[in-house]
Amino acid sequence: MSAELDPTVAAEPVEHRGPLMAVIIIAMIMQVIDTTIANVALPHMQASLNATQDTITWVLTSYIVAAAIMTPVTGWLADNLGRKRLFISAIAGFTLMSVACGLATSLPEIVFFRLLQGMCGAALAPLAQSILLDINPREKHGQAMALFGMGIMVGPIIGPTLGGWLTETFNWRYVFFINLPVGVLAVAGVMAFLPHEDAHPRRFDLFGFTALAVAIGALQMMLDRGQQLDWFAAPEVWIEMGLTISGLWVFITHSLTYDKPFIDIAIFKDRNLTMGLIFIFVIGMILLAGLALLPPLLQGLMGYPVITTGMIMAPRGIGTMVAMMVVGRLVRMVDARILVLIGLTMTAYSLYMMSGFTPQMDMTPVIVSGVIQGMGFGLVFVPLSTLAYATLAPRYRTEGTSMFNLVRNVGSSIGISAVTAILARLTQVNHAELGAKITAFRPAVNLLMPGVASGDSSSLTLVNMAVTQQALMISYLDDFKLMMYVTIVAMPIVLLLRRPRHQPAAAPVAAVSE
Repeated sequence: MSAELDPTVAAEPVEHRGPLMAVIIIAMIMQVIDTTIANVALPHMQASLNATQDTITWVLTSYIVAAAIMTPVTGWLADNLGRKRLFISAIAGFTLMSVACGLATSLPEIVFFRLLQGMCGAALAPLAQSILLDINPREKHGQAMALFGMGIMVGPIIGPTLGGWLTETFNWRYVFFINLPVGVLAVAGVMAFLPHEDAHPRRFDLFGFTALAVAIGALQMMLDRGQQLDWFAAPEVWIEMGLTISGLWVFITHSLTYDKPFIDIAIFKDRNLTMGLIFIFVIGMILLAGLALLPPLLQGLMGYPVITTGMIMAPRGIGTMVAMMVVGRLVRMVDARILVLIGLTMTAYSLYMMSGFTPQMDMTPVIVSGVIQGMGFGLVFVPLSTLAYATLAPRYRTEGTSMFNLVRNVGSSIGISAVTAILARLTQVNHAELGAKITAFRPAVNLLMPGVASGDSSSLTLVNMAVTQQALMISYLDDFKLMMYVTIVAMPIVLLLRRPRHQPAAAPVAAVSE
């Protein structure tokens, strides 16, 4: 077997591997945090830029859609530019566009710069994952994926907290300005430590890319605007769904019949990668869906301010970091599939705990369930990442990591949209059911709320507020329970993952200086 195809091939010789890994993780975390850091600053942006509540969300939508469309292009760009050139260009472009977003004076300006920021940042996570796998010997892949996973999992958690602190302490523009020193440091580090790599130009499959871009862009728009437009009651959602299905069908058909497709479908013949993509799709749904539900629950129903909400959610990230530090070493000694099952079990149990939340409880159950869930995600992500690429030929790694990150992001978008839509629908149903039991003909109602029987408007308003609060709380609990069931149903997929066969030791790794 050639070194090109042998997945046990030795790591690339590289000097100063430790500092290089550090700057790679810093660059990737900068990009990941930006997916959530601007969320809490939206009301301040709206007032400053004279935007409406509907249009200010374009600041988030433009970034997500651009990043999703450009993520699959990472493999082709890396081949044609070389990974070092692409990595430096992506970090520099992302940093410059961040500063431009902070300097924007109108909504069209910031949406345009966020679009460019998403396009530049799309390559950072796939490149970081691919380079970490290549510069580390196979026995250290678990530790490398633990470092990568910390950024991927912890970034979205600390993003709102950091964004809230920057917005309240300074103003919303510093949510973007904070990237400037980080980006400069990352560019300098990559220029100094990442070895040069020759480009391997290949033809760009414009037709295949266009079909996939239409499918991904339409899907993201449908998921983002669906709740606002009442889903399939709006013609726009039907159009976006049609574009998604037709674009995906054209892309698959074209890829199966074209001699040099945009994405080499040979990567999907690797069973571990394919099963890993299914798994990370589910994990993406659960991870960010839970993060989307908790802040409005804590702030809206329990009355916690933004900063306190961030502090309550922070232990979830600590749990993830602790688990990843441990599992990075365990993955070399324990069957990775067992670790994935343990992590999923902990995640399901944490969601079970969350399905028992009440409006009157203190913050302890939120913190405890968050720590358990964070540890569960940590135990899942590292072994899953290790298994997904364990049998994949190194020449497919950049495309494989691009698809891995794309599927994770799409899963997150679908998860957030699904739980938000279900929350809205269940709130209406629960409100109707609870309200139907509060009538003037029930003795308890007349005794406790005499104003209801007389039709007093203030009494009816108070009753309606209480019913709405209870209906919303029940809906949150139902969402958590649904996510628990999804986690349990995903567990059997572990059986389809293949444990890599023991291989003879790879060729000696060139001496490195860490």
